[in-house]
Amino acid sequence: MASFTLSGFANHPELQVVLFLIFLFIYFFTVMGNLGLIILIKIDSQLHTPMYLFLSNLAFIDISYSSTITPKALDDFQSKQKNISFVGCFVQMYFFVGLVCSECFLLGSMAYDRYVAICNPLLYSVAMSQKVCIWLSVMPYVVGFNNSLITVCVISSLSFCNSTIDHFFCDTTALLAISCHDSFNTEMVIFLLAGFTLLSSLGIITVSYVAIISAILKIRSTEGQRKAFSTCASHLLGVTIFYGSLIFTYLQPDNTSFLTEAQIASVFYTIVIPMLNPLIYSLRNKDVKNALMRVIHKKMFPH
Repeated sequence: MASFTLSGFANHPELQVVLFLIFLFIYFFTVMGNLGLIILIKIDSQLHTPMYLFLSNLAFIDISYSSTITPKALDDFQSKQKNISFVGCFVQMYFFVGLVCSECFLLGSMAYDRYVAICNPLLYSVAMSQKVCIWLSVMPYVVGFNNSLITVCVISSLSFCNSTIDHFFCDTTALLAISCHDSFNTEMVIFLLAGFTLLSSLGIITVSYVAIISAILKIRSTEGQRKAFSTCASHLLGVTIFYGSLIFTYLQPDNTSFLTEAQIASVFYTIVIPMLNPLIYSLRNKDVKNALMRVIHKKMFPH
């Protein structure tokens, strides 16, 4: 089979132009927002801390996996032939799965960073040394793309009876749905990899936040509690939205009546969340807002 057809929104030709404009608008702000956040963290020395190192990595991942999906979707909205080559489909899947898995583990690294900052502030500089920060930044990519490589290998070994993928990108579940033969073993491999990714990353986040909340509740002053919680509120909101949309998408019953809801949820976490993250981590963060004001002030008043 030389190519696949992506028929995700083909059943609604009247919406093609509207969807193109919406996706283009969101993608533009995704790239500009995340790229702006990376540049701001890079040029402002007061943001050269572990938390913002992880945040710049998160922005890079958001740009990357949005760019893996959205440009192809935009091209398909303008084309009658919504084809993608066999190789192109699995390359797209490899980067998408790898980047999503990497984000899961990176959110775990960010939760651990907040745990150390709130529960062991006196040991923070030692516990979050440069070596540890680099390790916590690199390992999510290593684990994520190893998982993705295994996923792509087992799915690409299947034979496909149908060349039409009922999705707007090459997702694992959509490809499994058009495989010819019994894919139980392949599904089990993917289930175990996805289960490891979700359970281990969510486990790290949950344990970290149980300890964080316990530590915050021990603070006697209300103002102290508010300040402590504000340092991790943005991350907690980002985690809730990201994992919520993932779970809603991939834990749907195997029923075609849920197809529209699943596609909307996948649009949300592949297209919308990468745009929301810069807003979540900037508008609720005084350090980022102050850094932006310093940069603007230096540009307007260089002397």
